[in-house]
Amino acid sequence: MTPSSPDDWRPTASLELLRLRAGLLARTRAFFAERGVLEVETPLLASCPATDPHLAALTTSPQITGGRTVYLQTSPEFAMKRLLAAGSGPVYQLGRAFRDGERGRRHNPEFTILEWYRPGFDHHRLMDEVEELLTATLGTPAGERLTYREAFLRHLDLNPLTAGPEEVARCAASVGLSQVPGLPPDDLDGWLGLLFAHGVEPHLGCGGPTFVHAYPASQAALARLDPEDPRVAHRFEVFVGGVELANGYHELTDAPEQRHRFEADNAERRRRGLPEVPVDERLLAALATGLPPCAGVALGFDRLVMLAAGVDDIAEVIAFPVERA
Repeated sequence: MTPSSPDDWRPTASLELLRLRAGLLARTRAFFAERGVLEVETPLLASCPATDPHLAALTTSPQITGGRTVYLQTSPEFAMKRLLAAGSGPVYQLGRAFRDGERGRRHNPEFTILEWYRPGFDHHRLMDEVEELLTATLGTPAGERLTYREAFLRHLDLNPLTAGPEEVARCAASVGLSQVPGLPPDDLDGWLGLLFAHGVEPHLGCGGPTFVHAYPASQAALARLDPEDPRVAHRFEVFVGGVELANGYHELTDAPEQRHRFEADNAERRRRGLPEVPVDERLLAALATGLPPCAGVALGFDRLVMLAAGVDDIAEVIAFPVERA
């Protein structure tokens, strides 16, 4: 936290941009109302966080739980899937999420997330709807779609599905990433993520949205694998102007497989010296009862406002970032 100053009571966003933000919130809600998607609210406090080793949840220990740790949600995903399993039909949420250790031009530990789920959709149909939302809110044209493999081949001349550690190391050296403290040479996913961030992502979404899909199976997270090519997952990300805006899945509905992935995440946490986190048994029970086939996506709403405003710092589109909270 930065030291306080006589003027740090003031918002970092101008009133003009706060009005723009309010207009985008209203336009987004109208978009989903026109399509019959139900707005829902789920708890900010959760008994179980995401297990993803790349995410760090903020915690608290309120008296009402007897001092038991609860977590400020990094995403409303688990609770929203429980609603889907209970028969809610298509749902969306516009609300707060929290991630520790994330502060920069595009990150604030407290941020606004737009997340929605569409029963009966696969990830391709959901990409269509994301494109429609971006046209409605940003006025963007139709986007291009690339597989993860195509994006790497186009911008780095590397096939990420077949490359071994030596080939990845040569590619990394060619873009000035020969040594990264804490990243072992055999951590292929770590190196591919770094290469994507430095060598691919800045080139994406420059003439309109770019949808990158068919991520490696090792990066599937909560997406199902492609039955025709199990090397890849039904996952996509959306980029506009070199900015990662959204992450979506053709959702995994298999409870035993989801438990296996949670356990693998905790094993990776142990390997990295990170604390293990409890597995969400309520979500697993919902999956076992029957999550309808669906696709879902989470979009960083603050980044959407940044793109609409043409600014490059998140502090310009939120009233009070963490330093002034």
